[in-house]
Amino acid sequence: MRPRGGAVAAVAVMTVALAGCRAGQAPGAPESGETGGGGPALTAAGSLTVKGRAPKTGYSRERFGTAWADTDTNSCDTRDDILKRDLKEVRFTGGTCKVSYGVLDPDPYSGKDVTYRRGRSQVDIDHVVALSDAWQKGAKYWDAGKRIALANDPLNLLAVDASTNRGKGDGDTATWLPPNRAYRCPYVAAQVAVKKKYGLWVTSAEKAAMRKVLATCPHQKLPSGGNPTEAPERFHAR
Repeated sequence: MRPRGGAVAAVAVMTVALAGCRAGQAPGAPESGETGGGGPALTAAGSLTVKGRAPKTGYSRERFGTAWADTDTNSCDTRDDILKRDLKEVRFTGGTCKVSYGVLDPDPYSGKDVTYRRGRSQVDIDHVVALSDAWQKGAKYWDAGKRIALANDPLNLLAVDASTNRGKGDGDTATWLPPNRAYRCPYVAAQVAVKKKYGLWVTSAEKAAMRKVLATCPHQKLPSGGNPTEAPERFHAR
């Protein structure tokens, strides 16, 4: 028997089902039905606004609020919420928030099993749409509440192998894809879902890359759910 963390209401809709990933489905809540000439992810990718990448000037992580803010107010920080959601064999320290141990089985980016132990760096929580990329494609012009929401939205977060993730940087679909080819369709679908939800634009090269990947899995569904696109007022001070 593999103990899991307690259900977290605001992130339950984004529970990662590994069987679904192996079937070509992005992690997510109940997903929308297929429409038109392709699946929802391919259709949504085609609807994204295309613009040039804006300058990175003014970007800092602090523009997106304190890291791992408890924006869903469940008394656990966002990082631990995602660890509880994505890891197996979860163990805790001092209650049911602080995850001390778990296993990525498998890690979606590399396809290998990765063990998480608190205080070590084998597992990252990745922003599927990197915050710097978001800044250059619309987030620069948002108010603080929307940027904080994006940084802590379970729809945009995924526990992954740290060493693989470090190679991504702030890349978009045109510049980086997971080495694990079996996860590329779910990964791109997740990026499309986040950009559509928050109204972020894409470059022409990025959109072409998204459509190229999703054309290999034309029935790929689009993940949904996550948190509201505006963080609670008390987080806006930064």
